[in-house]
Amino acid sequence: MPATEGSLDSLVRRGIAWSSVNSMVLKLGTFAMGIVLARLLAPEQFGVFAVALTVQLVLMSFADLGMTADLVRSAAPEKIAPTIATFGFGSGALLTVTLILSAPSLAALMGSPEAGPVIAVMAVSLVLAGAGVVPYASLQRRFAQKQLFIIALADFAISAILTVLLVLSGFGVMALAVGRIGAQSVTLVLQFVFSGERVRPGFDKTVAPGVLAYGLPVAGANVLSWALLNLDNVVISRLAGPVALGYYFLAFNISNWPMSALGQVVRSISIPAFARVASGKADRSLAAMAGPVWAVALLAGLILAVLSAPLIELVYGSRWLPAASILAWLGVFGALRTLFDLSASYLLARGAANSTLLVQVAWIAGLTPAVVLAMLSGGTTGVAFAHLLTGLLVVCPAYVLALRRAGADVRSVAGKIWPPAVAALPSAAVTLVVTQTVAAPAAAVLVGAAAGTCMYILLLFRWFRRQLVDAAGFLREAATNDPLHPADQVPTPSGGMP
Repeated sequence: MPATEGSLDSLVRRGIAWSSVNSMVLKLGTFAMGIVLARLLAPEQFGVFAVALTVQLVLMSFADLGMTADLVRSAAPEKIAPTIATFGFGSGALLTVTLILSAPSLAALMGSPEAGPVIAVMAVSLVLAGAGVVPYASLQRRFAQKQLFIIALADFAISAILTVLLVLSGFGVMALAVGRIGAQSVTLVLQFVFSGERVRPGFDKTVAPGVLAYGLPVAGANVLSWALLNLDNVVISRLAGPVALGYYFLAFNISNWPMSALGQVVRSISIPAFARVASGKADRSLAAMAGPVWAVALLAGLILAVLSAPLIELVYGSRWLPAASILAWLGVFGALRTLFDLSASYLLARGAANSTLLVQVAWIAGLTPAVVLAMLSGGTTGVAFAHLLTGLLVVCPAYVLALRRAGADVRSVAGKIWPPAVAALPSAAVTLVVTQTVAAPAAAVLVGAAAGTCMYILLLFRWFRRQLVDAAGFLREAATNDPLHPADQVPTPSGGMP
């Protein structure tokens, strides 16, 4: 795999800059696309697509067998790339065939038989994802965010154009699936072009066991992660039907705005940066990034939660207002997920794949009964609250144990969490009071968001500035370290939390 091992500081700066542009442009585009589709499709159609997307995302997370992260962190990617290319394409092809054959049964099991054909079409994305493991990892490893931005922009443009044209032509929810496959086919070609990689499958029996030993726990953790984040979709679809799922699906997508925008920037640089920097048993690299990431994510989640009703009415129309009470809880949960995502990236960079898997096991074990009970007693709003409660009571302690075992300075991380949390309370109160005095949805969103943000900045400005200075100084100091030193990890060969 071609790679450029420049200064970590300059690589990360360029990576963050292009990732930020990527996130901002694509999130605005996705936001606009969501508005168009919400105006064109009924809640029931959104629910049907949510069923198909749930199945596809869970299996997509397993398609690369955790090998993208392995290539990004590897000290010898050229040696393992051919074997990984074979594993990636093989697993993707097998999953595609399996999903096509089982699509009708899966759709019926989830209470939405009409989703069967959509699931079958979406299955093609699995083999495309498996084929792109090596070129995508190569671009990530080199912090090639400019190229990744171009690829993502092409993906969005093709998907949006195809989807809208097909919806207007009467294809209904199937338009979303066809648009997705068309766009992904083009991006696969672009990944190979920009990375300089060639299709070169192979098999080296000396590296295959190591690839699987690292990749399978990562893949398992990814599957569990997507399964637990889509468990609510399955429960709602089964117990309440596609209309209720449509409202919930919209609310969950809105709550993903901070996670998608900020998380995309963080993920694109965190694993390679942590792999180069993190070492020892009292490592502060996670704390250096946690402060700024958490502060921004919490503000975004806070605004979404408090302004859920006027925001949904303004953007999507009054027929989608039943989603507002759901978003009120999921907005805060979306901010918390950004912190979980950063923690998972740190664990993967330190080689603690098994610990990551065990966190996901604990998460889904706690969430499953919580979601079922919440749906039966509180409907879709109760399901949203169950997500937040499980995150606080189960997932946070699980990550603390895993991070401590991996060598992170957990006390330093905790010190970065509480100042934004404290500042969020008066900021939420100000936002709520201001919005009560404004009737029009547009004015409520603008005035409320401005008031809450100003209060938040007023309380956190000096603290946040120190966090940025500390993070920049840490990266400059780390730039003198040897690049990509996965061997310097705290030993976790068999993994797992104590």
